[in-house]
Amino acid sequence: MAPSRQEPDTDTSAGRFPADLLYRAARMYYLEDANQAQVAAALGTSRPTVSRLLSEARARGIVHIEVREPEPLVTADLAERLAARLGLSRAWVTPPVGASGTGSVLAPAVGEALAAAGLRAGDALLVSSGATVHGVAQHALTPLPGVLVAPVVGGSDEPEEYYQTNEITRQVAARVGGSPQFLYAPAMPGPELSTLLRGDATIRRVTDLWASASAAVIGIGAPPSSRTSLPSVLPGGSAGLASAVGDVCSRPFTEDGTPLDFPGSDRLLAMELEDLRRVPHAIGVAVGAIKTSGILAAVRARYVTELVTDAPTATALLARTGAQA
Repeated sequence: MAPSRQEPDTDTSAGRFPADLLYRAARMYYLEDANQAQVAAALGTSRPTVSRLLSEARARGIVHIEVREPEPLVTADLAERLAARLGLSRAWVTPPVGASGTGSVLAPAVGEALAAAGLRAGDALLVSSGATVHGVAQHALTPLPGVLVAPVVGGSDEPEEYYQTNEITRQVAARVGGSPQFLYAPAMPGPELSTLLRGDATIRRVTDLWASASAAVIGIGAPPSSRTSLPSVLPGGSAGLASAVGDVCSRPFTEDGTPLDFPGSDRLLAMELEDLRRVPHAIGVAVGAIKTSGILAAVRARYVTELVTDAPTATALLARTGAQA
């Protein structure tokens, strides 16, 4: 007759197995991928006893099991809450940008936002400058054949690629299969050139689209005083911009959304913030805790009607609005 299997000693007064036995069973099963039969053989016990060991290990806190909601469900819930809290027509929330690169993470969501806008051939899609929009423009978006893609600000003389608006326009048009409409002008021309440009037919072809556009992808900048990279037209160290919480279309604004004037702003060849309020799908694109004040101001002023951001920024926005409620 085969020798009978001897069950491990238990603390019958407490009705529990010894802690070291619980640990051994749990380690083999959860960390070493042993099945219950293998654990039973190693410990010289039965499979039903192993099941009780594992159950007791969980009950006594030796094993902690975490069930995580799938990331798409988490971000979808954040997006719904964010849109409701801020009064947006819709929001898209991505996983954290982190080291993955802003453009590669945000571009799919921007593509979804553009697809949802229902643009048709001949409709105008406006794009702003800035590092975030520039990054998005490097990646696939969504097919929008025949759509007219135009910049919201001049910038033909900008030294940094983030503010080369015609190049960003060309890249976005290539991503969506649209037709680029270039603005061959600096963002802030001199007084005489400013008058000439505003009356030029090739310039008017673009600026007229600002009044009739169906959608816009608008980067929301951080407070000018906090940035190391600015379009050349914005005087970063200007005392007049100390109260600016952000900018769109190279136009800075305060916490309540009021546009701020600065030297030469009367000559700025850029879409007026008031005109953004008439765009049916003004899609703000921004990430980072430092941008939360600018995002909130842009949303409250109705400069953007939709928002693409990442989970940490969405969480920060919800926390701030919750604290203010």
